[in-house]
Amino acid sequence: MLVRLLYASRAANNLNSPIIDSILEASRNHNPKNGITGMLCYSENIFLQVLEGGRTEVCDLYNNIVKDERHQQVQILLFEEISERRFSGWTMGHVNINKINPSLLLKYAEKPFLDPFNCSGHASMALLNELIATASVGSR
Repeated sequence: MLVRLLYASRAANNLNSPIIDSILEASRNHNPKNGITGMLCYSENIFLQVLEGGRTEVCDLYNNIVKDERHQQVQILLFEEISERRFSGWTMGHVNINKINPSLLLKYAEKPFLDPFNCSGHASMALLNELIATASVGSR
């Protein structure tokens, strides 16, 4: 059974390229063998990530993220059973929200910055879908 999990967290330390690179590298090494796909968005000290795959694998990965010292205040925004993946093209796509036009963020939130803690999970998922549609997702 496929599931989709969307969560947000705050970075325990200021985000920088080496931290993001290490997260993406670990994801790209771990996720394919576990059938997990998804996307990571980040901005200053916020992570917004969607994971798709088998229920056990996604839940196990989420539990590891909750224990990861790089994350704090981890919150599930959306969890659902799905019939197909939206993020099947990425073992872990990524978007630096600081490089996105702020008007796109205003479409889904009260202010022009990433704050998934103050909007609905559905609004955050709509933002991710639009990032895919506008080809804003990177992959390394």
